[in-house]
Amino acid sequence: MRRVREVVAMAVGMAVLLAVSPAAQAGGGGAPQSRRVRCGDTITRNTRLTHDLACPGTNGPALRITRAGVVLDLGGHTVRRSGPDTGGSEGIVVEADSTVRNGTIRGFSWGYIVDSGQDVRLSRLTFIDNWAAVYNRYGSFTNIHVTDCRLLRNRVGLGSEQDAGNGTFKVKSSLFSGNGLAFSANFHSVDVDRSTFSSNELVFWCPDGSVTFRSSLLFRNQVVGWVPLGEFGYGTCYEARFFNTVIAGNGALAPAVEPAWEPFDLVLRDSYVAGNDTGLEARARTLDVRGNTWWENGSGLTVAEPPELLQPSVTGTVSGNRFLRNRGDGLRVTFPGTLTVSGNVAIGNTGWGIHAPGVIDGGGNVARGNGAGDCFGVVCASTGVRPGAPDLAVEPDTGAVPFIPAGTWNPAERSGLEDAR
Repeated sequence: MRRVREVVAMAVGMAVLLAVSPAAQAGGGGAPQSRRVRCGDTITRNTRLTHDLACPGTNGPALRITRAGVVLDLGGHTVRRSGPDTGGSEGIVVEADSTVRNGTIRGFSWGYIVDSGQDVRLSRLTFIDNWAAVYNRYGSFTNIHVTDCRLLRNRVGLGSEQDAGNGTFKVKSSLFSGNGLAFSANFHSVDVDRSTFSSNELVFWCPDGSVTFRSSLLFRNQVVGWVPLGEFGYGTCYEARFFNTVIAGNGALAPAVEPAWEPFDLVLRDSYVAGNDTGLEARARTLDVRGNTWWENGSGLTVAEPPELLQPSVTGTVSGNRFLRNRGDGLRVTFPGTLTVSGNVAIGNTGWGIHAPGVIDGGGNVARGNGAGDCFGVVCASTGVRPGAPDLAVEPDTGAVPFIPAGTWNPAERSGLEDAR
């Protein structure tokens, strides 16, 4: 575990640098006018707040934006709920393409609500102690951009109204910490870039949509993903995709009630899965799992039978991965299909290195020192790789750190974070 801790520490160090960098703190253009705004006001022109707003927790928004193109700059101030929450308090409601930036939204049932608009933008905002921080209530095919934001201690970070709101959440350089659920992909695609998820109960739920993570850090969450098939009787997570992402030190990759991820298509490339209490079980139609390192997890990757709604076969590739010292099998395939297994390295796993009967043996697999056996279903060498392939059969303690992500997590912000209410 020593090397795993070193890699995670270096990843967090890079995250801190980005969190305080000028690029991360830079704001957008425009020149909103400073105005004396009161609770319940409707904003129809570019506006900058001059003071904090404390608004009662009654029905109706603290502020409403109704005109396209409006920029609401909170001026570093806080819009918060005062007094008890009646169960329907609203922070900022938008009904047109607009931007809200530079401040804090705190303590509402819904912090920021989209009722209409095709393109809405949030930047340099902190959402804290809301039931739902950002909520697409009625927006149709709406792009919601979340950039340089912090979502802390909310019950839900990004969410939507069932069968009413749909579109895309585009998340960039943002921090999600201490939330019950960081985000849901429910009639939405969620595209995450260079962001950090830490100390959340659940990072993502994908009942009917798709999720993509790029160059991000998922660290010390209770559960990473809940990816069911047939939620609500019809739901489908079409794609779950991870590129250049670190998934480290989490309690579980899937919840105990749904222990397998069941997207139509699973893509995991050039990523680092380390020190998690469980491995990953995938029940997908197609897999594209290439160039990853699976290191000291509860187990490595298990490819299981697809759910009944999918074709009864598994296709795709598991290639160029390293399965190292996992407390179980490195790679296990339990259902035959046209999956190609090639160029993988399995060293020092407690169970099998590679146990994959019924797959297409693409060659170049290497295994040694695995507790239950090195390979079954494919031919493995003890050293060496196929011609032209990179030499992956190297113990990681003697190699360079394979990847350091760009995130935005500051470890100082973790202290004192409470469970979401």
